[in-house]
Amino acid sequence: MAKLVDRLTALMVARKKTPGFYPDGKGLHLKVGPTGAKSWALRYTLRGRTRWMGLGPCDLVSLAEARERSRQARRQRYDGIDPIDARRATRAAARAAEQEAIARTMTFTACADAYFADQQAGWRNADHRTQWSSSIATYVIPVIGHLPVQTIDTALVLKVLKQPLSDGIFWTARPETAARVRGRIETVLDWARAHRFCEGENPARWRGHLAQLLPPRKKLARVVHYPALSYAEIPAFMAQLRGLDGNAARALEFKILTAARSEETTLARWSEIDLANKLWTIPAERMKGDREHVVPLSTRALAILEQMETARAADALVFPSARNRPLASKTFARVLERLGRGDVTAHGFRSTFRDWAADCTNFPGEICETALAHVVGSKAEQAYRRTDLRTKRAALMQAWCEYCSREPDAKDTVVPMRRKHELKG
Repeated sequence: MAKLVDRLTALMVARKKTPGFYPDGKGLHLKVGPTGAKSWALRYTLRGRTRWMGLGPCDLVSLAEARERSRQARRQRYDGIDPIDARRATRAAARAAEQEAIARTMTFTACADAYFADQQAGWRNADHRTQWSSSIATYVIPVIGHLPVQTIDTALVLKVLKQPLSDGIFWTARPETAARVRGRIETVLDWARAHRFCEGENPARWRGHLAQLLPPRKKLARVVHYPALSYAEIPAFMAQLRGLDGNAARALEFKILTAARSEETTLARWSEIDLANKLWTIPAERMKGDREHVVPLSTRALAILEQMETARAADALVFPSARNRPLASKTFARVLERLGRGDVTAHGFRSTFRDWAADCTNFPGEICETALAHVVGSKAEQAYRRTDLRTKRAALMQAWCEYCSREPDAKDTVVPMRRKHELKG
């Protein structure tokens, strides 16, 4: 009579080559796959449902070990426990324990570094990247950087925001910076929670939480505008600027004439310039508002480009540094210092342009704001607007060019909106 159990031997297991299932008894089978790979499988029925449970590959689990694993699984089935479900639960518990162990050692510093590594590629502004990591390193890491994120609570967040500095308590002495730091702590803790390194409400959340414990930033800080040059001083300043040599000086002059932001200018490439149509198209990915911006070029702006074109290469920077890289963020500040105007900022010239347009011209505010790449009107108005007012903005930018090129002692005049400005070729 054929054996019903323990049918297989170690030698038989080694010799089996044909794909298929070979029973050993009591549901245990040797499985030979199409490639010759061998493994153990248990066939069992529980509550009318037949299932197959893998018990491991033959090169790791011997015949004797497979029989013992089969016996343990059958015992669970006898107790009404599905062995496959039980194994999954055991593995899940092990993963949870491992995750908990990692969470116990995952510090705020480690989370901040990981978040920064994940996100920095999407931050176009180099200054933002530097400020983000610098503020965390200066104000947060010394206080809570060494602590596991799961232990950080409201009291510890307040300890960061209320830390004593040389000029007073952080939150009240430097409210603008402290508010940014709070937001960055909240972001890092949100990242940690998404990765299951901590649980529960975010202790750095402002609305409905820290807003009840700290005075609002708006009541602590006065709005500080970028120092700007008076538009009455622009003709004399531009005359001085035109007297300076170098790409940095030309870039600053071009920035002022186009009312562009500093980084929009320093990263400008020839592929964005259309000399034939006298346009500079700044792609959306380089704009603060993530919207493409087309700048009509005035005669002096075109002259600067023609001067820079002598060193032009395919898709190269318009205003490269000596090392053929983008000009540094502090380059314009150095140019201003050379001119003895360290009291103003490069960004402030956008304000100078806006003040001049409001006081000395009749161009509507809508045109002036569009020239600055500001969003104009409600969402409904934006949806129905089908023009970027390019023709009128060309007249505005040429008027600004002519004002910047005036003799310093020339008398201010109002520029009518309907005045036609012929752009020189």
